[in-house]
Amino acid sequence: METATSNVAYESGGEEIEAYLAHPMDSGRHPAIVLVHEIFGVDDHIRDVARRLAGEGYVVLAPDLFSSARFSEVLTKEAIGKTMKFIMSMPLEKQRDEEYRAAEMSKLGDEDRDAIAGVYATLFVNRPTETFTGYLSGAVDFLNRQQNVNGKIGSVGFCFGGSMSLNLGCAGKVDAVVIFYGENPEPIGKVRNVKNAVLGLYGGEDMRITSKVHELVKELSEAKKNVAIKIYKGAHHAFFNDTRPHMYNEKAAKDAWQTLLSFYRENL
Repeated sequence: METATSNVAYESGGEEIEAYLAHPMDSGRHPAIVLVHEIFGVDDHIRDVARRLAGEGYVVLAPDLFSSARFSEVLTKEAIGKTMKFIMSMPLEKQRDEEYRAAEMSKLGDEDRDAIAGVYATLFVNRPTETFTGYLSGAVDFLNRQQNVNGKIGSVGFCFGGSMSLNLGCAGKVDAVVIFYGENPEPIGKVRNVKNAVLGLYGGEDMRITSKVHELVKELSEAKKNVAIKIYKGAHHAFFNDTRPHMYNEKAAKDAWQTLLSFYRENL
């Protein structure tokens, strides 16, 4: 299916949010998807996923959650890149050790230390989940105003975005939620507010995330929500991202894509 793309902006709670829009080039009305980026923002990978979904017949909006005036000066691509590089330089078992992290931070130059401290405080300490959920709710409202959207809306996100996709679902704003290796919301009981169906796609080797999936399944099942989970043996975190060869798992990614499309066909 032939598609078109553009950079757009919408208002949410008095703030302007930049976004990438992809849609089929026809006169029909289609289901829509809110696509939520990884911590790296709306990058080439996210734009590629948006175009792929548009080619399958969906109107896709990928908001840049870090583009609002509230966050844009601190959550720059450069600062986030430095932060993730710093985190990944630490042993896995030390990444949540505050004393160890502070010691490693003290070895950095002032500019890098300030940039990383800003990102860390904003995203990992303060965790503005409700604010970001509000931005995503605004994305749903934007899509509902488009003439080529038929009123059925789903969401999908990766890692940070996977968690935010589920948080949007907990706000009751979307009909079908897809999570790629995202953390459960806090408190977990929020998931009982999901409108309809949830699909979770996880790496078997990504135990920090995957070990909590049973809690998600329990809550959704008890609330009588439709839930489907796939855990890919041998796959690591970010297994879907083909721009990161050291993480990408082609077999798992291809199966996950077909599973996602089947889920959307059934629920949207």
